[in-house]
Amino acid sequence: MLLAFDIGNTNIVIGVFQQDRLLADWRVASDRQKTYDEYGLLLEQLFQCSGLQRSDVKDIIISSVVPNLTDILRLMCERYFRLTPMVVGNGLKTGMPIRYENPKEVGADRIVNAVAAIELYGAPLIILDFGTATTFCVVNEKGEYLGGAIAPGIGISANALVEKTAQLPKVEMSVPDHVIGKNTINAIQSGLLYGYCGLVDGMVRRIAAELDMPLTDIKVIATGGLAELIHANSETIQKVDQMLTLQGLRILYNKNKKMRRREEKGDV
Repeated sequence: MLLAFDIGNTNIVIGVFQQDRLLADWRVASDRQKTYDEYGLLLEQLFQCSGLQRSDVKDIIISSVVPNLTDILRLMCERYFRLTPMVVGNGLKTGMPIRYENPKEVGADRIVNAVAAIELYGAPLIILDFGTATTFCVVNEKGEYLGGAIAPGIGISANALVEKTAQLPKVEMSVPDHVIGKNTINAIQSGLLYGYCGLVDGMVRRIAAELDMPLTDIKVIATGGLAELIHANSETIQKVDQMLTLQGLRILYNKNKKMRRREEKGDV
């Protein structure tokens, strides 16, 4: 089995694969205060609840945008699984040309999402990931990663309203009955949801225009916590794939494992 970790600023998404089949997946808080022993015990509990055996894990891959958690999870893997994980960014081959000024600046999650989307949906692509930040990643028709955009996540925006104002309350993120709110809660919900959908649709259209392509020729894929909610109220998102990053980790691991085997045999 392959154990995959997608470490984000807010959550860690964990998946267990048997070949191409996702057996189980979990989402836990990205707690920088937890020790590797605490994460090890947490994994043991999750495996037991899903009827999985820790000893069946033979391979591990980690994608992370939180360096200190990368180190903690790496130690946990070595201690509890007796395996050294493959870490995205450490010389891994993606098979995808990266046309960024400094490719090392591209977040591991953005690379993983792009690799998965190319394989699963084909290029050209615009990939949106609704996490702590909202990222837009652009892949041209040749399968080259061109770059993209980064915006504050909708959760950050909602929290900023509460923290930076004296009287605005924290609200549940849901669809209001009207765009024109008749009370403060509905007004905030409208501004957050429909304002964010406007941001998303506006950015997608601008990206398509810069690519000089009709939007109908570009696949627009979304993932992340609020992807479904935004998709339901967006004019440009075509599909939501909540397992995109985990599938990308599986794809990347398999590509690099095959390449390493070929190198060991002297075929490359």
